[in-house]
Amino acid sequence: MSKKIIMYSTSWCSDCVNAKRFLAQKNIPYEEIDIDADDAAAKQVIEWSGGRRVIPTFQIVDENNSNTIIMHNPPISKLAEVLEIEY
Repeated sequence: MSKKIIMYSTSWCSDCVNAKRFLAQKNIPYEEIDIDADDAAAKQVIEWSGGRRVIPTFQIVDENNSNTIIMHNPPISKLAEVLEIEY
């Protein structure tokens, strides 16, 4: 896969746990940033979402053409579609 995935999450978020489980089952590497521990990351999520602290937020960078997609708490099926993997 030629996409870099950064997941902005917290330790207490059930949707984050589900997304991490899905990515692990599919052997998809990702970087996780806990917005409870990183104020700058929390501010970035709020900026991307238009003023809300939405988690999980995914920053997906296509390393071939530098296209970046930001997704706020997507359904797992939509995340799979964007990552071009089977749900």
